[in-house]
Amino acid sequence: MRGEILSYDDATGTGLISGDDSLRYGFARTAVQGDGAVAAGVRVDFVPEGMEATQIMLLPSATAAAAFGQAAGAAASASAESGSGYDIKTAFFSFKGRLRRRDFWISWAILFVVGLVLNFVPKVSFILGLVLMVLHLAVGFKRFHDMGKPGWLVVIPWALWYASLAMLVSAFGLSVLSDPNAMQSMDPELLFATGGAAFGLMFLAGLVSFGFWMWLGFGGSQPGPNKYGPNPKGE
Repeated sequence: MRGEILSYDDATGTGLISGDDSLRYGFARTAVQGDGAVAAGVRVDFVPEGMEATQIMLLPSATAAAAFGQAAGAAASASAESGSGYDIKTAFFSFKGRLRRRDFWISWAILFVVGLVLNFVPKVSFILGLVLMVLHLAVGFKRFHDMGKPGWLVVIPWALWYASLAMLVSAFGLSVLSDPNAMQSMDPELLFATGGAAFGLMFLAGLVSFGFWMWLGFGGSQPGPNKYGPNPKGE
């Protein structure tokens, strides 16, 4: 006789089958022949003995469907878990994987606030500023990965910015780093004649940085998994 598994408890190894004769039969896992997936909705062929089903055979098409359903359920659960909460460790302390837009903005806000606080502790701001730069790079790397782009692209605005600083130091000396007000007493004409190229590059670096920030903050995620990992939103 054929029927369909109505319920199955893996803990007790027992379940209930609805026969095509409209009767219900209890069964034990030991009565199931083969290693197929035993789950509700699976079609079976069995021999009724009283109100118990014996010699149960799982029908091949139903077995495949049950296995697919279990796999899909596990994948959906994993996807939902991966896209649920914000993980600060994943956001800041790894250059691998992907970072969705929401988590990028959360990370950026955290780094922005920390950067403001560091302005009030100048004795350690330089060292901690380097740490913040590394954290910024980690966040940008993973955001580009989420967009399907190589992470090293995030280095471009930083490279332009530090190149402009190097040009300023070359033009005016290290005093521009230790004393930001050192150039205020200089004649404006001499100031721009000496550091015009550096100021121009600094302005360009600012535009590029803003453009990259907008790109990272509003660029769409690449659907599905890519070579950098699964979609953090579970899509």
